[in-house]
Amino acid sequence: MFYEPSKGHGLPHDPFKAIVAPRPIGWISSLGADGSLNLAPYSFFNALGTHPHLVMFSSEGQKDSVSFAGETREFVANLVSRDLAEKMNASAVDAPRGVSEFDYAGLTPVPSSLVAPPRVGEALAALECKVTDILEPKGLDGRPAGNVIVFGEVVGVHIDDAALTDGLFDIVKAGTVARLGYMDYTAVSETFQMRRPRWQE
Repeated sequence: MFYEPSKGHGLPHDPFKAIVAPRPIGWISSLGADGSLNLAPYSFFNALGTHPHLVMFSSEGQKDSVSFAGETREFVANLVSRDLAEKMNASAVDAPRGVSEFDYAGLTPVPSSLVAPPRVGEALAALECKVTDILEPKGLDGRPAGNVIVFGEVVGVHIDDAALTDGLFDIVKAGTVARLGYMDYTAVSETFQMRRPRWQE
């Protein structure tokens, strides 16, 4: 089949998020200027590069994570492992500003080393970030797309030793969770390796 998104797809549900998948989940902890604490998962999240280490998360609408990151210019991206999937889902609740999703989901806020927002104590890895830019992209018609992208430079990395195997972060051991389409998720249970080929005439 072929369809133009602007004209509809004719399927029971939009397949776009299922096609662009799996997507890592940025479990973003942030702190407002008034001290309000927020924790929310974002499936529009990824790394952008390593010189410097940059990550981004995109919010469909101006949510607390975006507002708080804009106010304090800091956030933490926490890793969601399989054993934390249900708590991650609980933290997605649409709670009023000032309500801590840490408390609601039964999670432990642990002080970060270089930024003010705490990290998730139960997470096997966490990236402490300082905001570098916040953008509102536009569509082809020039109008705002309705989402906000927050970019951050990673200034500190926490890794639980339990997630290391021979000095490597073990994504299978962590059971890292990713978002698929619809209501579906997956957890990493196996990997395979390939090396980039060398050009030969």
